[in-house]
Amino acid sequence: MRLRLAALTLLVAGCAHQAAQSIPQSGHGAITLTVAPNPIVAKQVSGSTFDFPFDIVVRETGGHSLSIASLSLTVYAFGMAVNHDRYDAAQIAALGFPTRLPPNGELRYQLRPRRAVTDERLFTSISATVRIDAMDDGGTPASASTTVSVTR
Repeated sequence: MRLRLAALTLLVAGCAHQAAQSIPQSGHGAITLTVAPNPIVAKQVSGSTFDFPFDIVVRETGGHSLSIASLSLTVYAFGMAVNHDRYDAAQIAALGFPTRLPPNGELRYQLRPRRAVTDERLFTSISATVRIDAMDDGGTPASASTTVSVTR
């Protein structure tokens, strides 16, 4: 009798667990981030001035629209941060870029920062981290970051 009761208890518990898994749960927005090209190729403009053209590609992967809250770029040389730029949603929009990302959609931000590189040996050790912070319509934050190298 105890064996049957234990088996019945396990059967009921197993069915309850399966039922809980099959109940759909509301999802949240999620993003992925890539930078193209990777590595970023510096293009000399004149003297020690270089353009660093690249695209940031942001994809929504959770099936919910997102609002881009900020974009940040941190440049490292020999592992030390040497430059940090952060753009909030208003600054991103002022640059002419959209800040709404539709469900399963994609945004592409084409950037071409211009910087002085006074010592070309830095090109052997430059990298950058790009980060996007966003929020879905339900108020759930989403973010993604990636690190890229830079070459001449």
